[in-house]
Amino acid sequence: MDADPASGFELDPRDGFGHQVAMRIATYNINGIKARLPRLKEWLEETRPAVACLQEIKTMDDGFPADEFEAIGYKAIWHGQKSFNGVAILADGQQPVEVQRGLGIDGPKDGEGEQARYLEADVNGVRICNLYLPNGNPTRDENGKDSEKFRYKLKWMERLIAHAGTLLKTEDAIVLGGDYNICPTDDDVYNPAGFADDALCRPESRGRFRRLMYLGLTDAFRAFNTAPHLYSYWDYQRGAWPKDEGLRIDHLLLSPQAADRLKACGVDKTPRGKEKPSDHTPVWCELAD
Repeated sequence: MDADPASGFELDPRDGFGHQVAMRIATYNINGIKARLPRLKEWLEETRPAVACLQEIKTMDDGFPADEFEAIGYKAIWHGQKSFNGVAILADGQQPVEVQRGLGIDGPKDGEGEQARYLEADVNGVRICNLYLPNGNPTRDENGKDSEKFRYKLKWMERLIAHAGTLLKTEDAIVLGGDYNICPTDDDVYNPAGFADDALCRPESRGRFRRLMYLGLTDAFRAFNTAPHLYSYWDYQRGAWPKDEGLRIDHLLLSPQAADRLKACGVDKTPRGKEKPSDHTPVWCELAD
């Protein structure tokens, strides 16, 4: 079946006997794993990605519902913290082999330590890097200068660029997926003028995203979808979802070795239209085995 990349999982990665012939990798900011657990399990069982990168799980490590995923055939690793942030990697039928958690950069508050924003693992010969990049808003302090939160976002991006550069030297198949909190261009935001000074669209944020791409990464979505105004996030407020006033901030960036295997990529909008959804929706790609 051909895929409609903007609408969802229409390209079946299995053959007529139910065997996987492609590796489907998805990224999904679920905005609270406890609140979204029924919807998340429903999506996993319906679409069956080989790997799911989750962001904003918003739970301590001991509160992660690993047994719920085990019951439907998924094994997981996770990196959580109380109430905020948190990332997890789920793999269908196999245990993700953890490689690294965190990028070694402390949060913006004194004594805060590192926030739970990065997790890296090997799954079926592919290096999966799951990230939840800082939002960075508000970008200005009371004096009109760059805020602490915005400076932290930029520092985090610098650390990510350095780490990605090291990873790419391995010449392995690598997928850097997650909520980047970056609209790469004006085509990725419904109201460019209104977001001009937003951390998601500031020139400093976009410039660092371009530097990341210039390392040799491929934006999997843009490899198949060049039309403007295709989104992965819609705010809960102001009727953003029914009016399609969204942002494309969830990305799957592929190393050359992964990009050579890329078969399809799209946004699965179905979960966003259901009851009690996340404000994000899954973005997926498929790599040939």
